[in-house]
Amino acid sequence: MSGILGIDTSNYTTSAALYDIKSGELIQKKQLLPVKDGELGLRQSDAVFHHTRQLPMIIENLFKCYDGTITAVAASDRPSQMEGSYMPCFLAGMGAARQLAAVLGIPIYSYTHQQGHVAAAAVGANRPELLKQEFLAFHVSGGTTDVLLVRPDDSSVITCKRVAGSMDLKAGQLIDRVGLMLGLQFPAGPKLEELAVKSTERHHQRAVLKDGWCSLSGIENKCLKLHNQGTSAADVAMFCILSILSALEGMTEKILSDYPDLPVLYSGGVMSNKIMRSILESRFGGLFSPQEFSSDNAAGIAFLASMQTERSSEKCG
Repeated sequence: MSGILGIDTSNYTTSAALYDIKSGELIQKKQLLPVKDGELGLRQSDAVFHHTRQLPMIIENLFKCYDGTITAVAASDRPSQMEGSYMPCFLAGMGAARQLAAVLGIPIYSYTHQQGHVAAAAVGANRPELLKQEFLAFHVSGGTTDVLLVRPDDSSVITCKRVAGSMDLKAGQLIDRVGLMLGLQFPAGPKLEELAVKSTERHHQRAVLKDGWCSLSGIENKCLKLHNQGTSAADVAMFCILSILSALEGMTEKILSDYPDLPVLYSGGVMSNKIMRSILESRFGGLFSPQEFSSDNAAGIAFLASMQTERSSEKCG
């Protein structure tokens, strides 16, 4: 057995994944970064520290499930392909990958965290062939609310060009802030959804949209107002989710009018939400993956490296 190791050290999760080249099996291990109650994330210095502590254990546990050899290693090195994109937390994973590649004498590849999300969602949705064609992808998470035009690329497998997105607050930020308001632990997405399904109200605020770009800050203000007025936590949670959904629907409508007939893939932790998923699937035929491939993970990084390794072998052949 021979496989490819992928590593991702995001601002939320330490993760590593192995893709077995022959069987196509993809296994991964991951652990959330510890965040104190009442806080909305970590400083970058703290994130790097926790990755340094967690990554060895993650890799040790991963290799308990795998007895093959490693032919290449890859890691995420920055958030996105936009110029100037940088976060120190990715240094932990990239540093580990460089050390392994040097010791083992194997190739090393780097991709962005966003490329990894898109690739993982395509694999999780059983549509890996998307990565060889042009398509649209939403990346909706704590740090990103982007609409991407994804195209094959010779040097980095895929390129992700931002063609729309949020002009202010990101969807995941909004969910976590509302969750904190309601007494939920960070990250608040799963618990906010559990709370929302108990709601008896189905009201939402129409998101501010301009040419496919959205503004979400007004939704946070409305949620705070409802909470202060004594609206039940379940109804506030549902209001928040449906308001974000309204923005995603409007953005999808606009982007499909600009790029008709392209498949639409929804990736990122926020897209694990079943309430949003059911509507976006039925209205637009949107493609989704299971939760383990939607939230932060290294699976997409490993799969991208497998595609790049395959291309290198074909060229050599």
